[in-house]
Amino acid sequence: MTTIVFDNVWKEYDDRVVLERVNLALDDHEFLVIIGPSGVGKTTLLRLLLSQETPTRGRILIDGEPIAGEPTADRGVVFQRYSVFPHKTVLGNVMLGPQWAGSPVLGRFFGARRRALEARAMALLERVGLADSAAKYPAQLSGGMQQRLALAQALIMKPKVLLLDEPFGALDPGTRRSMHELVRDLWEENAMTIVMVTHDLPEAFLLGTRVIAVDRPRVDPQAPERFGATIASDFEAKCRVVRESRRFEDERSRRRLALVSSNDFASNDLLTNDLPTKDVPTDGIPVRALVKD
Repeated sequence: MTTIVFDNVWKEYDDRVVLERVNLALDDHEFLVIIGPSGVGKTTLLRLLLSQETPTRGRILIDGEPIAGEPTADRGVVFQRYSVFPHKTVLGNVMLGPQWAGSPVLGRFFGARRRALEARAMALLERVGLADSAAKYPAQLSGGMQQRLALAQALIMKPKVLLLDEPFGALDPGTRRSMHELVRDLWEENAMTIVMVTHDLPEAFLLGTRVIAVDRPRVDPQAPERFGATIASDFEAKCRVVRESRRFEDERSRRRLALVSSNDFASNDLLTNDLPTKDVPTDGIPVRALVKD
């Protein structure tokens, strides 16, 4: 379970106020999308969550505890510019983070430990559609494929919170749609909290469960940097009841598919009623299955 709280957060640079009086509480497994004009401080909010910046005033809490003073593995990030290493293969890029974290001196694993990580990385690449490109280098990938690689890089660390800074802005419409589906599916599968910045309003309401608009409520023409931005509007794009209902339907569909697959061997017998039946437990759900003596 991951909750995030902004408690009266301000961010100032010398005499310039970027953010002021930001108060926000995020529940577990929220998909928050931040919208607003360019230069208003949306990315600054992400940088505060990543601990690349610290609040001038106020505090940020994750799971009730003050946020760490520097970036940690529990917060992953994907930028608009693909943050991949050009000298590493696709597989090498994904394996790099866990190796640095687990072996800070050598920066690599050996033996069984390396084989286990490689298997986990390949499974993740399969999930994001890059398993066939594992031996390629980033320069050999399209923009959409590089963005999928950046997602895999972040997810291999199993973050509680995933931060996305306009990750689809440079993609063509077709690739963007496929990335929308991928991110939404990964969010459901990993049950993590996502905070994303975008300028695309339809994209915000398509992906987000909650959408906030950041803007400056006060402007002084004589001193334009005197007042900062805050949360001007807060929309619940998809209420929790709807989200839980969708998750329930997805789980029911998955179980139905599993039942059909497990009973394929009896597909011919299902056409007749001559065979005896018995109760077969499946994840606690009793079903009637035809069996042969």
